[in-house]
Amino acid sequence: MINVPEIFASLVFHDGVMKERLPKDVYEKLSQTRANGEKLDVEIADAVALAMRDWAVEKGATHFTHWFQPMTGTTAEKHDSFISPNGDHDVIMEFSGKELVSGEADASSFPSGGLRATFEARGYSAWDPTSYAFIKDNTLCIPTAFCSYTGESLDKKTPLLRSMEAIDKQAVRILRLFGDTETRHVESQVGAEQEYFLIDQEMYNARPDLIYCGRTLFGARPPKGQEMDDHYYGQIKPRVLAFMQELDEELWKLGILAKTEHNEVAPAQHEIAPIFTTVNIATDHNQLTMEMMKKIAAKHGLACLLHEKPFAGVNGSGKHDNWSIGTDRGGKLLKPGKTPSQNAQFLLFLTAVIKAVDENQDLLRISVSSAGNDHRLGGNEAPPAIVSIFLGDQLNEILENIMAGEKTEDRQKTAMDIGVNVLPTFPKDTTDRNRTSPFAYTGNKFEFRMPGSSFSLACPNMILNTIVASALSDFADELEKSENFTADLNKLIRRELIAHKRILFNGNNYSEEWKAEAERRGLCNYSNTVEALPHYTDEKNVKMFEKFRVLSATELHSRQEVLLESYAKTILIEALTMIDLVKKDIVPAVLHYENDILEECQRKRLYSEKASCKLEDMLLEKTSALTEVLCEKLSALEESVVQAKALTDTKESAVFYRESVFSAMTELRACVDELETTVARKYWPFPTYAEMLFSVK
Repeated sequence: MINVPEIFASLVFHDGVMKERLPKDVYEKLSQTRANGEKLDVEIADAVALAMRDWAVEKGATHFTHWFQPMTGTTAEKHDSFISPNGDHDVIMEFSGKELVSGEADASSFPSGGLRATFEARGYSAWDPTSYAFIKDNTLCIPTAFCSYTGESLDKKTPLLRSMEAIDKQAVRILRLFGDTETRHVESQVGAEQEYFLIDQEMYNARPDLIYCGRTLFGARPPKGQEMDDHYYGQIKPRVLAFMQELDEELWKLGILAKTEHNEVAPAQHEIAPIFTTVNIATDHNQLTMEMMKKIAAKHGLACLLHEKPFAGVNGSGKHDNWSIGTDRGGKLLKPGKTPSQNAQFLLFLTAVIKAVDENQDLLRISVSSAGNDHRLGGNEAPPAIVSIFLGDQLNEILENIMAGEKTEDRQKTAMDIGVNVLPTFPKDTTDRNRTSPFAYTGNKFEFRMPGSSFSLACPNMILNTIVASALSDFADELEKSENFTADLNKLIRRELIAHKRILFNGNNYSEEWKAEAERRGLCNYSNTVEALPHYTDEKNVKMFEKFRVLSATELHSRQEVLLESYAKTILIEALTMIDLVKKDIVPAVLHYENDILEECQRKRLYSEKASCKLEDMLLEKTSALTEVLCEKLSALEESVVQAKALTDTKESAVFYRESVFSAMTELRACVDELETTVARKYWPFPTYAEMLFSVK
């Protein structure tokens, strides 16, 4: 039996450990840095490092690392041991304040978008004291930021921390206008629902496309998929349950608030969700969660797939980003209360979010852009690429009345009566939920459903924080000059709601009618990454990020370059893998199949000249026709790849990969998938969809 309270955060150098082990004055100074965002006093670093080392060594750690999040979207770490020579044949365990505070890494070996040339190698990692150190694989991991020799951010954490400061400052300005003099800080908080697939490790190992690309490049749909709706919330299979139980235990040791787990809609698909926490901690925890999922899956003979669309024709995986803002006193600024129509502070913050999302649809779309997520967005399993907000009937009615200048009666919760005496009654929510909306209000938070399952939480939340900070700043600038706060507040809310009403939509986001309606409203519809990314450096975006010191123009351009390069490289790897599989596996398999059919025909005719080979002739005719098409499509893809490699401009290259290479891949896949349905199973070189999706028991 696991004693959860005993093991929880047992591998984390958290506040309780620090209070116990640090000198009182050191603990208080570090607490001030953590609580108030004050500059770190480096004079205390040696004392913190000593306590951290002793604690880590007691836990079995032999090494330390600066754990950071480069623009690859994953994490990075370089391990150094604690040992230091103590005579000829002895060592002692040492860890200095200098080693805690900063480290050095090769900045030219990580994506920089042109910020670092190959010969400009120096980069620095800097301790982030707002995120607790932890032990993983007998290594003390120190969460850090990562920057270049010239000071530009080369990671995903630094801009996120900057955006947290921006929304903190602007939200506090608004609270002061409402007479709140006690709140010192406002923080964004996140809970991320993480979707993923689990398949048998042996089948994963037999699929080079999964190994190299994270998704299947070929695969015919199985006879049964998710049509029966029998997997969602279904009984968890023993092997999967054992994985989930071990995953929970390891996450709890790392202080990660793993709370909910269940089967998702697609066969072999599952989900895990934590309790809300501060956004930078949530980002760290989600990176650790993805790492632990893969590691623990392997221990159970499973492979964890985090690609947004590992199987064509089957629901893809997202990472629903539940975002909210709260005060250091426990207040929820997006919580409407029992009478939301009379809660002016809530209505102002809600209006700020509406304004922010409407004015920055492009940035929210960019924050979820990748080659992988392009396969998912717009399908009937995920939000469309069009950004809109769902508020529900109650809030929508309140806002409509505000815009019309009419009074609103707040709805009260009613009891849910199911009509069976033995069943309990319970409060019925005043509003339904909308699973098709990309940005849905769900009570005291917004659920941003567009991020892909492999994404870092840093970029979507950095952008959410910044655009809402910008809207709050505009409101504060105006209201701080007001001589009649209540009247001017009401005017501002009504004016901004009318100006940004177009972004509100409570209906079915999957429908074709919505696409036409969204176009009529003038909403952005960037259907793929290549369409969206060029807008990252639009003038309005550069001005906003620089105003709030979240990203400089140089840093913004570098991120755009990294994302475009990543897109092109992803498609290139997929194309080369596809070419390799067709040449080395699929063509030989089809030829083997055809050869055996011919030999069977010959045996029949040797036995009797009257023996019918009608079936064999039909199969040969079909496979021969398909292999002819296969040869044509393979040549077209190879030629397209050659042309793509010759391009040097990053944007031009990404566009060509999307329009030419990806299109050629799609045509080649269609031919191969049809061959799979024709060639006998024993000849096919790879595990099929049916085998991968239904083999885990």
